[in-house]
Order: sequence, then structure tokens, then C-alpha cells
Amino acid sequence: MEGALVSVAAGALKPVLGKLATLLGDEYKRLRRVHEGIEFLTHELSFMEAFFVKMSTEEDPDVQVKLWMTEVRELSYDIEDSLDDFIEHAHDKSSKPGFMKKIKNLLDRTKATHKIAKAIEELKKQVTEASERHKRYAIGDSISKVNNVTIGSRALAIFEDVSNLVGIDGPKNELLQLFNQEIRCESRHQQPKMISIVGFGGLGKTTLARQVYEELKEHFDCHAFVSVSQHPILKEVLGTIFTELCKSRSKRRKNKGQSLPLSSIEDVPQLISRILDFLADTRYFIVVDDIWNEEIWDVVKLAFPRNGYDCRIITTTRVINVAQSCRSSFNGHIYNMDPLSMVHSRQLFHKRLFNSEECPTHLEEVSSQILKKCAGLPLAVIAISGLLSNKEKTKDQWCQVESSIGRGLERNPTIEAMLQIISISYFDLPPHLKTCLLYLSIFPEDSFIEKKMLIRRWIAEGFIQKKHGYTHYEAGEMCFNELVNRSLIQPRLEKDKWDEVIVCRVHDTILEFIVFKSIEKNFVTIIGVPGINSDQHKKVRRLSVQNNGEIPVGLNLSAARSLSIFGNDVKVPSLLECKHLRVLGFEYCKQVQDHHLAV
Repeated sequence: MEGALVSVAAGALKPVLGKLATLLGDEYKRLRRVHEGIEFLTHELSFMEAFFVKMSTEEDPDVQVKLWMTEVRELSYDIEDSLDDFIEHAHDKSSKPGFMKKIKNLLDRTKATHKIAKAIEELKKQVTEASERHKRYAIGDSISKVNNVTIGSRALAIFEDVSNLVGIDGPKNELLQLFNQEIRCESRHQQPKMISIVGFGGLGKTTLARQVYEELKEHFDCHAFVSVSQHPILKEVLGTIFTELCKSRSKRRKNKGQSLPLSSIEDVPQLISRILDFLADTRYFIVVDDIWNEEIWDVVKLAFPRNGYDCRIITTTRVINVAQSCRSSFNGHIYNMDPLSMVHSRQLFHKRLFNSEECPTHLEEVSSQILKKCAGLPLAVIAISGLLSNKEKTKDQWCQVESSIGRGLERNPTIEAMLQIISISYFDLPPHLKTCLLYLSIFPEDSFIEKKMLIRRWIAEGFIQKKHGYTHYEAGEMCFNELVNRSLIQPRLEKDKWDEVIVCRVHDTILEFIVFKSIEKNFVTIIGVPGINSDQHKKVRRLSVQNNGEIPVGLNLSAARSLSIFGNDVKVPSLLECKHLRVLGFEYCKQVQDHHLAV
């Protein structure tokens, strides 16, 4: 479970070593005062990186190792900040012609070089102390040996189209039958037919709702599918419903009396009124996915009129009380989502690994043992199949995976137990992929993340190393595809004209895992999400402000490399103190003005 610490530390050292190598090149040889210090740092940090790579085979390092790696990780960030300052001064092009100007520029450069030399001397002391501490306490001497299998990247993702998932037809047909029951009441105020799907995370509630939605939506005048998530902003939820309804009806016929543009709608009551007016004489079908509390539903349901047009509503939730509230609102049904049967689990497992329902004879027994521990959870089956797809298909390799799973899911199939399955898949990643995955903790729950934007962020952060024969972006795309291959991110079905995935998302259970790891290792500071408390006394390396959260007064952003703000009403901080900023993202921030970007 501590693989995140190793990956973050190793990931922090990679870009530092790259910049040190640049500073040892011919272009900087004239700067003799700092050259020796650069060589020393390169030598010491290379040994530290080798140790981290070795530690990547350890799932649970001891306390000494964890403390030392935390120290080195923070030190590597500070070294990189100093190197950035040095490179900026070395490439300063602001010098002007003239004898006196040249003298002044020479003096300025001399002062800057002296300042950098002092900084490097201080860094040398800190690195030396860290190295001596490593030797003094014999850190890492008791590492257990784990056999690693070389993992070859596959060009194509094994992600299956949702329409091809096994075990979904039975539940889907049951829901369709509930919806198609004979209508006894033909009143003008007839209620929409309601089904609330309930079950714990990872069972496939969203997949089931999406299947029914895709099959029925074209039979309605308008339709919408919206995810609520754990910490929603009501205005955004209702705004998404309104927008989707408008888009779907405009495809069927020209809109008559189009409502106000969304940007001009100021509050929740006005949005509810607009949706009610829009749906007054319309047969609609709406799916409200992932509702966490009754209070949210009590507001959202007000937008759905009882108009007598035989409408349909589906909700999904993990909470029985929420499902009961949904049912009582429209005299509907509760559908309890069951785990996959062993037959369907086996079909899903074999299809993803062998592209058939057959399993090699020598793997049948261990496959059954693995599936028993997955307890019928589709997410667990998919996560383990993603892990095994990169292992040799030998009984010994698979038995190692089976023994590492434990029996948590078999005894208690809950989110907490399933995190163990996810941690095994995470732990199997090479360090650079762990860092890329942790970076997704920046984005809010249920976000649809554009692939190109994500890869560019990875590159700007220094996570992607160039590979011979590939562009920087292509190397990043290989990382993206590998995370899809391992079923750790979900590509959405939207594709471009070249049939390539353009959007992805992270399952909320996997997101919960990587958010916990990212905060624990000070990889990301998250503000605005209830229940998440980042240590604001630590240096902020990457800041994610969500749900219109308020940035605390006095929060030090001088070491921030990434600033991402999600929401309409966030007070945008000054960028003047963000000297080392590499990534700036204002998602849906309509209040951003030119002066916010002035530096």
C-alpha cells in the first residue's frame, strides 16, 4: 500500500536528473563555480533514484524507509526549483548594447551565479545529510526480494465497449419489464415511472442504467443522463440536465421557444422553473446517477413534472435510504443490484484476458480462486484482469497474484475491501505510471477528462520522458493507453475521426484510493471537498480547488507547480508568488480576467 511513496519520490527525481544532465553539457561548462556542485548532486541523486527503483518492488516499506523517502522527495523538489532559477538566469536575454550596460550585465550575472553557487552548496549539505542518514540507519537493508516480470506495453487497450459486458442482459431486461408494465392510470397528472438502482460501489449500477438509457432514449422527445457524485453543486447538476434535455430535443425537432441561455440563469429555483416549463408537454427520460444523500434528491426531483406523458426516471445510489426516497417520490420501484454470478464473473474474466470464454487448462484452478475472492464485483474482476494481462500466463505468476489478494472481498464485499484489489493493481505499475495515475487526483469526481489535455499536463509536469523514435506526446499517449489497458482509467466511448479515444474518467472507488495516496504523500493539496483535509502547513506542490472552495488566507503557493481551479465562484489567487508554476487550469471559471494572469 505504500507504493505511492516510492513512485512519487522516483517521479520527483526523474526531472531533476534530466536538468542536472543538461547543466553538465557544453553550454554551461563556462560556469565553473557551479559545475562541481552539479556533478556532486548528479552522483548522489542517481544513487538515490536507484534505491527508489529497487524499493518499487516493496509494497510496504518500513517506517524508516518511508520517512527517508519523504525527506528526499521534498528535497528533490527544492533542488529542481533552484535549478529552474539558475537556468532562467543563465538564459537571460535582456542585456542591452553599450559598454556600461555590458559591465552592468556582467556584474548582474556574476551576482546571480554567486547566489546560485551558494544555493547549490546548501543543497549539497542537505543531500549529504540525507545520504549519511541512509547509511547511518542502514535504511532499506532488510528489503525482501520480489520477482518482477518485465511488462511489455500493448499498443491497443483491452477496454471493452459497455454493450459487450457480460451479465448485464438479465438485469437490463428486468428493468425494461418494470418500465413496460401496463399503465393503469391515464390521468393528466400521471407520474413518471421511476426505478432506483441501489447497491455498493463497483457493482455496475451506472453501466446498467446506461444500458437501459441507450436502448430507450430515442423513444422519448428528450432525454438526459447526469452524474451527481458525492459533493455536488446543485446549480451545475440542474444546469447539466437542462442542457442535455435541450440538446436531445433539438436533434429530433427544431426547438420552439428556446429557454434562456444557461449562463443567464442565476439560481436553483430559476433552473427548476425552466426545466419544468421545458418538460411540461414533453415525454422525457432522465437518469440521475450516483446520488449520495436525500437532500440532493429532494431538490432535483422538483424539476420533473407529472405531466401524463408516460415519462421515465432512473436513479442510482449506494444508499438504501436514498433509493427509498426516490421510490416514494414517484411511487416507483427499487432494484437491488446483485453481484455477478460465478458464471458471469468467469465470462467477464476470460473475455478480457483470453478474448474468449475458454481458459487454458493449467490456469483453471487458480482463476477460480481469484474470482472467488473478487466476490462478483465487476470492478474487482476488471482490475485484476487488467493486472494479469501484463503478467506471464503461468500458474506460478497467477498464484502469486492470487495469494496477494487476501479474502477481504469474499468475506465483506464493500468499498474498503475492494481497495485492496485496486492497491495490488496500482502496486504493479512502474514508477512513472504510478505518478501519472496519482496526477488524476487533481480532477473532481465524475469528471470527463480530455486525453490531449491530460497528456500535455503530464508533459509540462515532467512526468513523461522522451523515448527514441517517439515524440513527447506519443510517449505520453503510450502511458495513457497503458493505464487503460490495466483498467485503472475508463475511456469514454466518444472517439475522434481517427477512431481514437478522446475522453476518459476515473471510477470513483479508484479515485478515492489515489486521492488518499496523493494527499498522504503531499503530491496534491485539495481544497473544497468535504472530508478531505490537506496539511496546509506543508509546501503546496499542486493545488486543486473544487466545488467553489475558498483558498485559505496565507496559503503559501511559492512552490506550486500546478494550479487547477474547478468552479464558477472561486476567488482566483494572484499568480505573482507562483514562481515555479508549470500548469494553470481554470475549468469553468467564468470570472477569470486578464489581470488574474498578469505576472
